[in-house]
Amino acid sequence: MAGSTLASATASVPATPRARVTPGGEAWRRFRKHKLAVVSLAVLSLLVLSLVFGPMVWTLPIDEIDFSARLQGPSWAHPFGTDDLGQDILARVLHGGRISLAVGVAAMLVAVFVGVLVGAIAGMSRGRVDAALMWLTDLFLSLPELPLLLLIIYLFRDGLAAIVGPETGVFIMIVVVIGGFRWMPVARLVRAQFFSLREKEFVEAARALGASRSRLVVRHILPNALGPVIVAATIDVAAAIIAESTLSFLGLGFPPDIPTWGRLLFDAKDNLDFAPHWALFPGLAIFLTVLTINFIGDGLRDALDPRRIT
Repeated sequence: MAGSTLASATASVPATPRARVTPGGEAWRRFRKHKLAVVSLAVLSLLVLSLVFGPMVWTLPIDEIDFSARLQGPSWAHPFGTDDLGQDILARVLHGGRISLAVGVAAMLVAVFVGVLVGAIAGMSRGRVDAALMWLTDLFLSLPELPLLLLIIYLFRDGLAAIVGPETGVFIMIVVVIGGFRWMPVARLVRAQFFSLREKEFVEAARALGASRSRLVVRHILPNALGPVIVAATIDVAAAIIAESTLSFLGLGFPPDIPTWGRLLFDAKDNLDFAPHWALFPGLAIFLTVLTINFIGDGLRDALDPRRIT
């Protein structure tokens, strides 16, 4: 009697539902364990929000010339100081940050698209196609990046600017050139992932059920290869920002009236002795952006690595 009562009481207690764990939730849980990545994500988010909404709050024009305030240090009227024309550096840093980040993201998208396309074709092919694509990848890897960037931009910048305008033309040129020299690591990474995944049991099962090669790639192999690609993409954003800043610093980036972070450093290089603030703030913006993106990439690497047990 007591046993039946206990059994009925036990049966009447509802089972506690187990929390459903999604791949995204598990990745976020792992990402939060990387403290530097979380702090970097907060800093980068604050920086991006400042670039997006800052010009709405700080409404000083980027091209307002005031010779009476030239080369002034940071003050309440000009928190980042002024340049040799009396232009407000804070307004120019906010405006230039939008362009620098846009170049970084756009160049990353170009590099990832080309790299995934080449790597997927090589990873699903055998023989001559794979060998030819890897030969092309190795050829691009062996090319000196910076001299070729300078040469291509020097030869084609004016012609493209005459067709679509100076700002748009230089933007397209820089994005295509930087992205065109950053796809090779992504291609090799995707190819290696495809070689590993195409022999897995779930791919063999889908192939046995009659799935076409394109369906195998799009629905089964590529989604499982995106983790390392996302990590590589974050690194490419940082590398593209540095490359754009380098080109602008060398005078081959955007025109002088478009104040990207690299262009601000180029304009400030002759005034470092008596106006260090002019180079300090755009340099600090580049440093913080690249550093936080790299730490976020480290966190994503840990979060998306299926071999890590945490």
